[in-house]
This record gives sequence, C-alpha cells and structure tokens, in this order.
Amino acid sequence: MWFHHYGIEVTNLEESVAFYKKHLGLEEERRIFFMGEEIVFLAAGDFRLELISSPCEGTHLCFEVNDLNVAINQFDANRKIEGPYKLDNGWKTIFFEGPNNEVIEFLQVRSGS
Repeated sequence: MWFHHYGIEVTNLEESVAFYKKHLGLEEERRIFFMGEEIVFLAAGDFRLELISSPCEGTHLCFEVNDLNVAINQFDANRKIEGPYKLDNGWKTIFFEGPNNEVIEFLQVRSGS
C-alpha cells in the first residue's frame, strides 16, 4: 500500500484548479465524472491532489493498493462508508471511516483481483 492522493471537496472547481496550478505548479492529470460529481486530478511528480466539485466541503486520504479485497478485509465492515465501486476508467475504490470520522479511501488502479 502507498499514498495515492489527497482529496478536497470544493464548491468552485475551476477556481480551485486555477489556484493550485498557479500557486503550487500542479498540472491537470485527468478529469472524470463519478456519481454526478466532476473530479479533477492535479499532479506534480508522484503527488496527486483530487478536487471534487461538491456543494459541501470535506477531505479524504487515499491509499493505492494492489488488491482492493485485501484492504476491504483489513477493516471492520461497520466502518465502511460506501463502495466498493468500479469507475469508468477501470479503477476500483472503497471508502472507510477512521476512528475520528476521517475518510480513508483505498484505490486499486491496476487490474487484478
């Protein structure tokens, strides 16, 4: 398992994209739509920032895993928030709640299990 991205829910997506490009030198890596939300991944080297267009604000940490099922089995089922989902680009993801209500996402980007 390794760190994949840090996600921020923002109310003005384009303003946020412009801000992080200008002030942190991040470049747009990809845009996707998921469950009615537009998502933009910005990157610099191995660092990724996920901006999620949302009417509310929030954050989450995301760890990339080789096998999503292994990550699922490491967590208590009643800590699951949502998922697992398979995205249009083939990625698989699931969201869990940490001990202080923080959101932890696990993401499998390579095909496999």
